[in-house]
Amino acid sequence: MDEQAFSYIHELIKTALEAGDSRASIESFLANLRQQFVFDNVAVYLQDERSSTLEIVYARAIGRAKTAEADAAWGETFAGQVVAMGKMLLQDPESDIAKDDRLRQAYLLGIPLRADGLIGGALVFVRFGGPPYDQSHRVVGSLAGEILSIMFERQAWKRMHEELHELKLQMQLQEDFVSTISHELRTPLGFIKGYSTSLLRKDTSWDQETQQEFLTIIDEEADRLALLIDNVLESARLQSRTLPLRFQPLRLDAVIRDVVTRLRSRYKDLDVELDLISTPPLQGDGLRVAQIFDNLFTNAIKYAPGSPIHVNLKQREQYLLVAITDQGPGIPQESLSLIFERFYRVRTEKATGTGLGLYICKQIIDAHRGKIWAESILGQGTTFFIELPINPAY
Repeated sequence: MDEQAFSYIHELIKTALEAGDSRASIESFLANLRQQFVFDNVAVYLQDERSSTLEIVYARAIGRAKTAEADAAWGETFAGQVVAMGKMLLQDPESDIAKDDRLRQAYLLGIPLRADGLIGGALVFVRFGGPPYDQSHRVVGSLAGEILSIMFERQAWKRMHEELHELKLQMQLQEDFVSTISHELRTPLGFIKGYSTSLLRKDTSWDQETQQEFLTIIDEEADRLALLIDNVLESARLQSRTLPLRFQPLRLDAVIRDVVTRLRSRYKDLDVELDLISTPPLQGDGLRVAQIFDNLFTNAIKYAPGSPIHVNLKQREQYLLVAITDQGPGIPQESLSLIFERFYRVRTEKATGTGLGLYICKQIIDAHRGKIWAESILGQGTTFFIELPINPAY
């Protein structure tokens, strides 16, 4: 092999190794191929896994037939023959075609593309008016087919790897959820069982104040247990899109004030600063929208205890934007894109939770055609942003 041929093959392999998943990768490879191997048209066909039909994934007219529309321009029928026979095929033009009708003088070279040892497609080169493909052309074409097969196989393996990684993550999240939910269920049940058993003891007499304290704890833990079960059921219904939403006009500033008023009755030391404009009504489910803010405020109280909370509401064109900011420990950057996933919890957090609250918030906001995201700086705090359209299109 001379130096020029070696350099040519090296460049082809290098292009394939650097290739990604885009059309541009195939384009780059075939452009390098054409430096020594001349063709007018080229088409790449891959077999659909479900229907077994050939789908064209790339086609380019480079040479003399840039405007050709005939079947021969892309060799679709010929590609089917290559796949059916599973080997390289040549097709010359019919002998009775006039020599000056170059677009009908199509010389086709078809190369099978393989995946896991099986024929998965075809690479078709077209030359109009010749020259016919000689042995050296067939060798280079075969090499191009093998390299393209490797490129497509690598892409398939990459996609499978990403899917397996996502599946592994989901399985890990579900395992964490089972462990968490077991703990979260046992804790209120333990309190309820313990204090109710104490009240039922016949060998002990409790004074009125102690009885009231025990019953209050039982009541609070029963509420906590009911909320936990509701969250699990709601997350399942939101995921399956079976949770009913009742849309009606509502004022977002009024909803936020009502939620803060309720929270202040539960948390006497709650420090909330409201910076709210009087907003035009939007279409929404008041109960679910209130649930979003209740969850976000409760998260701030849980994960940033003692921190003041600032709430800003403003209008941007046809959207209302809410920002809820605390001065807590913050959220790591690598977790910000995951906190709205079902069952996900920041692993460094000390407070407990099921990983369902923010998932439920996002699903409700998505149902309102809105957006939710978070920005955070470690050690300085976190801001949750909610954007809701004033007149959503359903």
